[in-house]
Amino acid sequence: MSTHKSKPRLSRILIANRGEIALRAVRACKSLGLESVSVHSVADRNAPHAWLADRSVCIGAAPSNQSYLRTDALLHVAEATGCDGVYPGYGFLSENAGFVESCEDAGLTFIGPAAATIRDMGDKSKAREMAERFGVPVVPGSESAFTDAAQAEAALGDIGFPLLLKARSGGGGRGMRVVTQAADFADAFSQARLEAESAFGDGAIYMERFFPEVRHVEVQVFGDGKGGVLALGERDCSVQRRHQKLLEESPSPAVDDGTRAQLIEAASNLTAGIKYKGAGTIEFILDPARGEFFFIEMNTRIQVEHPVTEARVGMDLVALQFRVAAGEPLPPAEPAAWPGGHAIEFRINAEDWTNGFQPSPGRLDKWRPPSGPGVRFDSAAYEGYVVPPFYDSMIGKLIVHGADRAEALRRARQALDHFEVAGIATTAGFHRALIDHPDFLDNQVHTRWVDNGGMEELV
Repeated sequence: MSTHKSKPRLSRILIANRGEIALRAVRACKSLGLESVSVHSVADRNAPHAWLADRSVCIGAAPSNQSYLRTDALLHVAEATGCDGVYPGYGFLSENAGFVESCEDAGLTFIGPAAATIRDMGDKSKAREMAERFGVPVVPGSESAFTDAAQAEAALGDIGFPLLLKARSGGGGRGMRVVTQAADFADAFSQARLEAESAFGDGAIYMERFFPEVRHVEVQVFGDGKGGVLALGERDCSVQRRHQKLLEESPSPAVDDGTRAQLIEAASNLTAGIKYKGAGTIEFILDPARGEFFFIEMNTRIQVEHPVTEARVGMDLVALQFRVAAGEPLPPAEPAAWPGGHAIEFRINAEDWTNGFQPSPGRLDKWRPPSGPGVRFDSAAYEGYVVPPFYDSMIGKLIVHGADRAEALRRARQALDHFEVAGIATTAGFHRALIDHPDFLDNQVHTRWVDNGGMEELV
């Protein structure tokens, strides 16, 4: 892995995750000459990441709190198998500062940012302070987080209504409420606080101004931990349902060249300012009508949608995570040498989109993902695989790449038309309908477009 003759810092990696990202990490290890040790729950004993790794260890029962979230078990496996690094992927413990500290105390290299960075950027109030310090525009909001509704309401100041209540810790839409009038504030605050406490063990709530129709745009960054930054362009993640992303594309069709340069500069300044190490994403909301954008948060991990960026820059970002963790320098930013073009990722979830996106676990009686020029499919599923009900419903990611958005959409239509799956419901049909919808084609979607009924006539 290292170009130096001395022994590399990493040689055997514990992969503390499951599904397609775990499989991806196993393959990255093989490409870099690293040994891999995967873990699996009882429910995942037949999962590809379990049998493709050099070694796999059953870590517990199906529920994640009895397996993939067990820090003690993960560290025990790492020690017993002689690992010197831990790869977290996304989800589970990937943004858990305590887990990072436990890894470091055990002499393991955590393949990601420092614990203090994860803690600071995971605290939305602290992250806001850091963004302001380095000149990044932020949404008008509270200076701190609250656990008492009366104190929070007294601190509203000029935030005004509608406003957004957000859990200080965590994300994914949990602990989040939109409040349109003062009469609803106390009840909404109580609901958000209880949900945040249940999901993250932290009921503190942060408040910010709510923009009803905005785009969600994010910049992929890498840092070397010393202030060096590699910014790899932006992704548009505006097609969402209940704050969960459904589709991502790059470049954003809502961003002009001037705004793009400002977004990348802002993301780079923050990444450099906090001396970030590894893969991260700086997320913004964008008001296309005014051309204004505001920082909302930083995700201190690799994102589900990173293949969109990979298609456009021609880099393996998971492998780059390992290289950065091993102390190798960041590659130079050479946009002229990148493939460029336009890329779109469709999240294929085991959900019945015609029935309120109800989960649809079960056996894949037929599973024939599409292929062809400009088509990539990342998945750990296979024909005969039983999709378990215990984890996230995503079972695959369809990524298409073309010279421009029109070509990417043509390839997407063909790929989705030839996607054969039976035995469970998936969101493939949703995506096929979406990419022919006039609002999507005319670039008129926003983060609440699906929730506001943008696709109802097609259900």
